[in-house]
Amino acid sequence: MWEKDFLEKMAIAKMPYGKFKDRYITDLPVWYLEWFSREGFPDGRLGQYLSTMFEIKTNGLEELIRPIIRSARKG
Repeated sequence: MWEKDFLEKMAIAKMPYGKFKDRYITDLPVWYLEWFSREGFPDGRLGQYLSTMFEIKTNGLEELIRPIIRSARKG
């Protein structure tokens, strides 16, 4: 089920483990997201965020979410 504020929550979510621990999910490199795509995204909210960012980055849609990121991290 899609939540109205999903993108805002994703914009402030940070990677909880691994090489990029504590980095914003929206700032993860595309090659890392590609690795998850090949190996399998984790279950739950984290997997939803990672798979969404994979789709955004691999389809060149980052400009569309930049305003959401700026707004979510402001307040």
